[in-house]
Amino acid sequence: MDEVLLISEKVKNTIKLGESHFREFKSAFKGKPGYKKPRLVKAICADIGEALVSFANADGGEIIIGVEDDGEITGIPHNDKAVQTMLNAVHTHVYLNQKLPLITDTNLTLDDKKILYFSVNKGTTMIFQLPDGRYVRRKDRSTMPASLNQIQFERQEIRSREYDRDFVDGATVPDLDLDLLQGIANEYINGLSVERYLQQIGLAEYGFNRLRLKRAALLLFATDIDKWHSRCQVRFLKVNGYTLEAGEKYNVVSDDTVRGNIFNLIFNTWNHLKSYIAYKTEYDANAQFQQKYLYPEDAVREALLNAIAHRDYNISNAIEIYIFNDRMEIKSPGALLSTLTIKNLYELEGSHESRNANIARVLRENRLMRELGEGMKRMFSLMKAQELQRPELYTNVLWFRVTLSNETVLN
Repeated sequence: MDEVLLISEKVKNTIKLGESHFREFKSAFKGKPGYKKPRLVKAICADIGEALVSFANADGGEIIIGVEDDGEITGIPHNDKAVQTMLNAVHTHVYLNQKLPLITDTNLTLDDKKILYFSVNKGTTMIFQLPDGRYVRRKDRSTMPASLNQIQFERQEIRSREYDRDFVDGATVPDLDLDLLQGIANEYINGLSVERYLQQIGLAEYGFNRLRLKRAALLLFATDIDKWHSRCQVRFLKVNGYTLEAGEKYNVVSDDTVRGNIFNLIFNTWNHLKSYIAYKTEYDANAQFQQKYLYPEDAVREALLNAIAHRDYNISNAIEIYIFNDRMEIKSPGALLSTLTIKNLYELEGSHESRNANIARVLRENRLMRELGEGMKRMFSLMKAQELQRPELYTNVLWFRVTLSNETVLN
């Protein structure tokens, strides 16, 4: 039977998890310990508006009023009129006529203390502003100023950005890998059921007397991925030479495909790929066999993770990896988002944007990936440490490509 995650349980779990890129706590008090007094209502309203705008301009998130940074529930000492003013901040403390993609805005009581809970989706049709016209966006645990150009949406991106959050008719919890999910749920919060985990992390909602799954849940955990996405796969092509030929000169010597849900792809693609890029096996200091690779292992993993997490799943193509004599090219469906540029990534600014906000959140919460900009930084650093050529980045309107060279900077 489906289990409904009550809002009070969801908020308790949120507090237990602590602040993050997706969660923020704000006290309703100010002052030193022993001398605390209620904060001004207008200051709390400003906090609510700023947090929700920053979450909507990033990957969505939650803010709780009445909880300290360390998770202590201290409550809201204000009267009912003031509390209603705070709840109205979702309208009064956002730029005129903008409507936030709210999921929840409510007050409730926990541990006999009154608190406010707000949650918001990632915006896909507009960029949100504060009443004074400023743009802000969430990054890690901070709300950062941003420019319109940084977070400008182009119309052709809307569908790809919404794809992983769509509800899928006919999909049910038994369509998912329950053993995998239960293990992940236990790591997240021990004892949390699969149904409650899916609701807690934003992959499902209870409605119409059943638990409704979002497409991200299927992409991440489906047992039969082909039923839900025909190209959730990575294709490996080994090329004999330095360029890909056609016709009679076609020089692909092997063409293999690994398919599965995203968690399976993450754990299986490296195991498949390493057979192509191992150049020798030798004994290590403990007399154990150890393979040596043409590329830094973690640099390859970062490139693979970025391709799997940030590809456009609205496009029914596979990720393709071409292994040439001198390089590896990893091509993922979908152009680089308009909010990012190749220049940003080359300059290693830590530029961040998640096309698939729900997928990226699950992978990040499970410590499987960094944000796009952080992953790029690590990949560039690893290649440099091994004195290999700098990774080459390229995008067009159809795909994004990362090229890793096995040639040293001395060549």
